[in-house]
Amino acid sequence: MDEFTIDDLRNTVLEGYTRSEAWRRIQLSRIKHLLEKNEAQIIKALAEDLQKPATEAFFEILALKQELKVANNNLRNWMHPRKVKVPLWLQPGTATVEPEPLGCVLIIGPWNYPFMLTLQPLISALAAGNTAILKPSEFAPFTSELIATLIQNFFPKDIVQVWQGDSDFAASLLENQFDHIFFTGGSKIAKKVMRSAASYLTPVTLELGGKNPALVIKGANLDITAKRIVWGKGLNSGQTCLAPNHLLVQEELNDNLISKLKSTIKNSYGEIPEESADLAKVNIRQFEKVVNLIKKARDENKIIFGGSINYSGQKICPTLIKIDNINDPLISEEIFGPVLPILTIKNLKSGLDMIKKEAKPLAIYMFGGDKEDQQKVLDSTSSGGVCFNDVIIQAGIPELPFGGVGLSGTGSYHGKAGFEAFSHLKSVVKRPFWLDINFRYPPYKVDISFINKLIS
Repeated sequence: MDEFTIDDLRNTVLEGYTRSEAWRRIQLSRIKHLLEKNEAQIIKALAEDLQKPATEAFFEILALKQELKVANNNLRNWMHPRKVKVPLWLQPGTATVEPEPLGCVLIIGPWNYPFMLTLQPLISALAAGNTAILKPSEFAPFTSELIATLIQNFFPKDIVQVWQGDSDFAASLLENQFDHIFFTGGSKIAKKVMRSAASYLTPVTLELGGKNPALVIKGANLDITAKRIVWGKGLNSGQTCLAPNHLLVQEELNDNLISKLKSTIKNSYGEIPEESADLAKVNIRQFEKVVNLIKKARDENKIIFGGSINYSGQKICPTLIKIDNINDPLISEEIFGPVLPILTIKNLKSGLDMIKKEAKPLAIYMFGGDKEDQQKVLDSTSSGGVCFNDVIIQAGIPELPFGGVGLSGTGSYHGKAGFEAFSHLKSVVKRPFWLDINFRYPPYKVDISFINKLIS
């Protein structure tokens, strides 16, 4: 750890240096310059860690630029105290809600989008007036080292620091008292984060994942549906928390959709998809797990398409697998790889019944249907978000709160939601001395019925 301690970073906030709008805009400009001057290095690091195509790597940079733009455009409004109406019996007086920074926050980043998902919450934290310690993922070592170098070059040590290490280091880091912990990753580690935070009653934001179902029912344009599903499942080789985990397809559409999915995979990644430069590699943490899923499906004669594996390149062909019921072991947990199980359903109701029996996902997708069907999905399910006729794109709208519910996460961020996640909304009441009515003080002489009428 650096010679600067967590208390040193917290004191930067406690001394009041971070309260001004000007200070916060300076920090946001530092991130802006960091991105502008190092695009090539960022794209190279992501290629080293994940073999991400340059276009997908640039998405990480673009998302950060969008977040910065929203923060800069709205910062003054977010910071401004919000007036609250004061009851008659407490007038004259004023009441406001004033956002204040929490202090020194810990941001633990993931390996699947190691640059974007480490710096995106940092933007929210700095906009809210906090200092931060970043813990990038050790499973994206090139990106982690780049983040450490860039933060050191662009930020003073009493504002942002990067502390690197493995899981044991992360566990020891969590033994310290922070003012907020922001974690992106899987539910198993999230439970450890929450247990550690509980010892200090530290607030947490947990951005997790989930078995995101995609419904395909009558009314769907199957050509576009296939393209969007293959894109969403192929993006970062399925290692995206918002990726569709499995398809629930209305029976009469199944054969036609599968045919279009097959042709779309070939059109997107060529005749040998597992050798495509447009397909990222599967992280070493996931590779063996996904390979075993494919082997099991092959043994059970469930593979519809794909299943080829490039062992030396750690790449897996996008694979379609037939399953017979929602309890299939193949989807007992989030897949997080380029494997797409497909289950047929009779109608929308049967699909929704299946979804409701599972843990609340980060996202639910539905292709087809009408406005009434869309409302049924919204009224009868619970999830972090819902997207109709597309996948993943909801994360690209910075003004839209992003987060899960239940096992898919706690809290949300992006835009104003991110600012408030890293703020304490403080209640402030101001009253003058010049009007002081005695009925509130003992000995009490006012009729209770009179007080009831006054308050009513």
